[in-house]
Amino acid sequence: MPIGTVLLVVLAVLVYFGLAHRALDRMRLSDRAALLMIGLLLVGSWLNLTLVRQPVRLTVNVGGALVPLGIAAYLLAGADSNERVRSIGGAVVTAGAVYGLGKLMPAEPTQMAFVDPVYLFALAAGAIAYLVGRSRRAAFVAAVLGVVLADVVHYLELVRTRIPGHTWVGGAGAFDSVVIAGVLAVFLAEVVGEVRERATAQVGEESDGAAAEGEEVSRGET
Repeated sequence: MPIGTVLLVVLAVLVYFGLAHRALDRMRLSDRAALLMIGLLLVGSWLNLTLVRQPVRLTVNVGGALVPLGIAAYLLAGADSNERVRSIGGAVVTAGAVYGLGKLMPAEPTQMAFVDPVYLFALAAGAIAYLVGRSRRAAFVAAVLGVVLADVVHYLELVRTRIPGHTWVGGAGAFDSVVIAGVLAVFLAEVVGEVRERATAQVGEESDGAAAEGEEVSRGET
């Protein structure tokens, strides 16, 4: 079973049993809305739309591109101005990194026996999107928009150079780089955010304990 499908199934189980409630709450999504979106990602994977046929064919997968873009647009609409800036900035940086990575890779993906390019792009996009976006919503938006933007740039390059080709945005459906990158970015934001919050809380408790101890010593001396 493709890793993207496994990822979505695991995510659906976590959402169903309420184990992802904290992350979804930070993204302003309900459990029901999250399950609906996961279902749309899986079902939409079977639907492809050809937007342009000549001179370069452009095809968009519903589950691998349009649904993630819809989710990103929803999250972006509910974000504040600073988060929107981080989201857009992160998308641009992610797109540049993914596009550059594509230039460094072999012309034939089959030459990369150690890793599927889909997962390599997703890992790079998810990590970079988190580092720039920081918050869960901004990280998801940056990852999704970044990968899609990189595909669009590739398509425009083919049109400009008149090189015959076929650009397929979200072509791998629910296990495309777009979906995996978005989920990975949110996962990193959740894990790192949880660690930072616990560390901050622990430092605060130690500071309060030290202050209380100092106050007791002061009273004893008095």
